[in-house]
Amino acid sequence: MLNGFKNFVMRGNVVDLAVGVVIGAAFTTLVNQFTASFLQPLIKMIGAGGDVSGLKFELPGVNNAIDLGAFINAVITFVLTAAVLYFLVVLPMNKLAERRDQGKEPEPKPITEDIRLLTEIRDALVAGRVPTQAARTEAEQSADR
Repeated sequence: MLNGFKNFVMRGNVVDLAVGVVIGAAFTTLVNQFTASFLQPLIKMIGAGGDVSGLKFELPGVNNAIDLGAFINAVITFVLTAAVLYFLVVLPMNKLAERRDQGKEPEPKPITEDIRLLTEIRDALVAGRVPTQAARTEAEQSADR
């Protein structure tokens, strides 16, 4: 039982996924701080000095409000995270994969039964029409006589 667990944990995919989650968490912290340090002041400046994080709509009840500012911050953080991951990770990896595959020939498609039968028919027709080398030699010799 422990050996199976060890094999599961040591598989490359699990380790890669764990590293990705840790890096993603650290990157999310970085993007959150970028949003708080740079984007919120810009939004405040554009919004005539209003505080985006305090943009709330009070609802009836005690401490009941819709926090639109927090939602806007989360959307900006998500868009920035997705954009940075795409341009700094996904796009370069796709370019690298294209370069690796440039020199390789594409894998042949599996031959279906229809294609195999059509190929046999074509070969049989060609074999019936085109004389073999021995038949050509005999035909040339009989023409010379």
